[in-house]
Amino acid sequence: PLIKVVMVIRSGSVSNPEGLDGLANMTAALLTEGTATRSSEEFSQELEFIGASIGASAGHDYTTISLSVLKKDVQKGFELLADAVLNPAFSQEEFNRKRELVLGNLTRNLENPNYVSSRAFMNAVFGSHPYGKNQAGTPRSLMNIEQDHLKDFHKTHYTPANTILAAVGDLDAGELEALLNEHFGSWQGEAPKRPVLPALVLKDPETVFNRMDISQANIYFGHIGLERSHPDYYAALVMNYTLGGGGFSSRLMDRVRDDLGLAYSIHSTFSPYLESGVFYVNVQTRNDAASTVIREIRSIINNVRDEGITAEELESAKAYLTGSFPRRLSTMGKTASFLALTEYHGLGLRYPETFVKTINSLTLADIKAAAIKHLHTESAVLSIIAGLEAAGLDKQGQAEDTGDK
Repeated sequence: PLIKVVMVIRSGSVSNPEGLDGLANMTAALLTEGTATRSSEEFSQELEFIGASIGASAGHDYTTISLSVLKKDVQKGFELLADAVLNPAFSQEEFNRKRELVLGNLTRNLENPNYVSSRAFMNAVFGSHPYGKNQAGTPRSLMNIEQDHLKDFHKTHYTPANTILAAVGDLDAGELEALLNEHFGSWQGEAPKRPVLPALVLKDPETVFNRMDISQANIYFGHIGLERSHPDYYAALVMNYTLGGGGFSSRLMDRVRDDLGLAYSIHSTFSPYLESGVFYVNVQTRNDAASTVIREIRSIINNVRDEGITAEELESAKAYLTGSFPRRLSTMGKTASFLALTEYHGLGLRYPETFVKTINSLTLADIKAAAIKHLHTESAVLSIIAGLEAAGLDKQGQAEDTGDK
């Protein structure tokens, strides 16, 4: 039987010092690339020998570290996990190698139209705010990072007081406590103070256009969203399911794909962070259909905001969101992540019950109030990458006849 462990470090890219974008990501990426007593190759070989895996990645607000190991090898698995978390070497050789890989990925991404449109959208929505920055960094910021920066970030943020750990599998509380005492017992350090992030407000509408010789226009349309702890989070979930988060059950898909045949897929998302969030619609369509699709997006969002959703749509959204909730716990890895992030967001151990109860308690008035408060086409950013003339755009990159007049 497998055991899955997830650790959440309460620090991510928002904790990067000025000019060092990508530091949190690089720190996480190097955890398994050699320790004080094991080279990168030795660490990898010892993991492979017991069929275990350890991974780490940094997001905006937190860093996630995971371990998958067989019960019979759990002692060795925790030994390697603790070595990676407590004693990473951050060798110059491995750092240089990893940095070259990240730089290569950044260069390749610039050839991906959806990536370019997405980054332009995030930059326009968030500006210089940490939530708008690329978590992987930029070529300039990556070259600014030095070994000491990695070591300092690790020393400051990778502390027991700044960490949550969840374990799932054939392991009782006593066994877990013994493993933690043996392998993490010497770990010390206080939780660092979280950076004070600047307040985010809705901006004037903006269109960001990037020219690329492609047949499909890549479009992002949206604005600042809401934080995970916002009281309207659950109402926004239900509202967004009807708008564009419910696949073939959503209005955007029904109109743009089924009725007009202008896209294979279109979706909307409320992506919450710890202190803010982002709302966007993403779609790819023919260049010559871009203006029409943008107009439809505006119209559908405005209709949900002004008229609300129907009773039938409300019941459909509730049924899906509550019925699909168990999928979050469908594997041991998902369950471990769920438990760690439930603790991170302070949702309580009864969250599976409170989620269903909260969703089922929402009314049509709740959904309409949330839509009025959190949908703002008049303040939206439109990011589009396409052929200029074919997409029906003027020389300033403004879409013609997109409903904003």
